[in-house]
Amino acid sequence: MKKITLILIFNSTFFIFNNSFAQTIAGGWYHSLALCSDSTVRTWGWNIFGMLGNGTNTDSNVPVQVGGLSGITAIAGGEYHSLALQNDGTVWAWGEGYWGQLGNGTNADSNVPVQASAPSAITAIEAGWQHSLALKNDGTVWVWGLNHLGQLGNGSYTNSYVPVQVSTLSGVIAIAGGSHFSLALKNDGTVWAWGYNDAGQLGNGTNNDTSNVPIQVNALSGVTAIAGGYLHSLALKNDGTLWAWGANYAGQLGNGTSNDSNVPIQVSALSGVTAIAAGGEFSLALRNDGTVWGWGRNVDGQLGTGIHTDSSNVPVQMGVLSGITAIAAGGSHTLALKNDGTLWSCGDNYRGQLGIGTNWPDQQDSPVPVQVTGLCPVLIGVEEENIISVLNIFPNPSTDELRIENADLPAGQAGLKIKEIEIYSSLGEKVFEHQTSDVQHLTISVADFPPGIYFITVTDEAGNKVTKKVVKM
Repeated sequence: MKKITLILIFNSTFFIFNNSFAQTIAGGWYHSLALCSDSTVRTWGWNIFGMLGNGTNTDSNVPVQVGGLSGITAIAGGEYHSLALQNDGTVWAWGEGYWGQLGNGTNADSNVPVQASAPSAITAIEAGWQHSLALKNDGTVWVWGLNHLGQLGNGSYTNSYVPVQVSTLSGVIAIAGGSHFSLALKNDGTVWAWGYNDAGQLGNGTNNDTSNVPIQVNALSGVTAIAGGYLHSLALKNDGTLWAWGANYAGQLGNGTSNDSNVPIQVSALSGVTAIAAGGEFSLALRNDGTVWGWGRNVDGQLGTGIHTDSSNVPVQMGVLSGITAIAAGGSHTLALKNDGTLWSCGDNYRGQLGIGTNWPDQQDSPVPVQVTGLCPVLIGVEEENIISVLNIFPNPSTDELRIENADLPAGQAGLKIKEIEIYSSLGEKVFEHQTSDVQHLTISVADFPPGIYFITVTDEAGNKVTKKVVKM
């Protein structure tokens, strides 16, 4: 057992985690994915290359189950392919494989999941347009697929049908894939990018066409989340502000102009952001009040405001929805997960990617959020109950210790007390367990933990549980 010390925390500066700890919803260009609470995967939309993974190449405008997959902890959607991460650290892929983006050593399509030849102990996955990315628990990044613009970041322009390691990059805690470019967030809060750069989406102050090795994004620190879109990039800082760079012809940078930028610029009038997503030519942000905001292209209603407009170059609030815990962006459609496990969608529905039982020509799009039909309860990742609003775990990343503070609620409400703490490795192994009677403030020594990603589950006196991701360096 690891050492545990009781400690009172006063006037501390700390980082508040995002609510979700895994990617439970995802959007491809014309298809969508959801991770169910039973750790199976559902998909819907276009299926020409088999990206629904149900053994057919027939489109579906309602969710269908991906065949042969269980124990899934995260999902990702590329242009015409899909990825899933299993709880044993293996990666599974299906859909288009022509460029090697399935990572199984061939360039064949597959309408059922095939195992990628990725290294063991993968903790996160992401999909670019025709390439795939995986983060290993040692902080290295592995990539495969199309590489004509250097998007694999291994110093070459040669496609790879099997995973190859990104050059000179370590200490990575998050990854993202865009259209022919890639992003990585390091444990020091800096962002690195490689691949296509025609619109400045690498953020290094140039518009050099490509870079086949990682380069640092200019003047950006304290970053906690990243996202890659068609030709633009997003970064969320630990102060809740949002930054963007790259193409801006549709207003996808959200700064009130249509001018591209090859360095990060702040998104206008948006704070308190907890999660971000980048779509084809639009951007999304989830605020800490459970509302969703979007900007950029809106011709298909993907901003969810109830009207079709060419674009918006400043954030606008998505109508109707509240209590949102996760967001995802496809080519021209949006997904939003509520805290009751229901999933809502808006935007382009040409191939049934909204999952509402219709598609073109009966209903091509929806400018307002509509509920995905016939879907299993989607894994939320945490319970939006009592403890979630008052629990703080810091610092993150951690090197020596984690501090857990269950602070008091606003005046007149008693703060719930911690009863049990469990820590699991990225492969599901329990590495720490502690039970207590009424402690509100704890410090846990993690100095002996191997570097990697861990999930900490805290149970309060009412039986409510919350799970959050922590990074040990």
